[in-house]
Amino acid sequence: MKAMEKYAEENNVPIMDKKGLKFLVDYIKFNNVKSILEVGSAIGYSAINMALVNTNITVTTIEKDEVRYFEALKNIKRFKLDKRINLILGDALEINLEEKYDLVFIDAAKGQYIRYFEKYSPNVKEDGTIISDNIYFHGLIEQNERIEKKNLRQLVDRIKRYILFLNENQEFKTEFFKVGDGLAVSQRRKDNDENTSDAK
Repeated sequence: MKAMEKYAEENNVPIMDKKGLKFLVDYIKFNNVKSILEVGSAIGYSAINMALVNTNITVTTIEKDEVRYFEALKNIKRFKLDKRINLILGDALEINLEEKYDLVFIDAAKGQYIRYFEKYSPNVKEDGTIISDNIYFHGLIEQNERIEKKNLRQLVDRIKRYILFLNENQEFKTEFFKVGDGLAVSQRRKDNDENTSDAK
């Protein structure tokens, strides 16, 4: 695990903050999650940590960067998890999956979060969850000062739109957690939740 963390630091590969990772692993453990879809494998760090929670867990994870894909493949094999982690090379927005999952974990291009959510929410089981990472984006989401760099400002605006999208979503109810770089936990609404939200 330390070798992966070192590789990520040396090669500027974004991997999960340790506090955020602990939250995710604990969520999987305490909610008896068995099937996971991850959007954004990077080098396989979070997929491996999720699979190690329990020997019954299977993970499907998608990565479009070829260099990171092969590094993830190597790491997954090193942990002897290639039978439980299915690594797919490709753009998550162009891949179609039929399976339903207990958990969909989104940790890829921040500007595409709404599209990822909309694409993969049909793959979430009735009592399933979508967790999104980097919701507070290094504290920039809550910063009131104008961000000078145009690209960064546009990215922050897109994440803000995603937060608004989650808050207004009629199908999923979202809680936000200031853990790591910020996590959003979206659970499919029950009928009672919908009635309550209508009453409000």
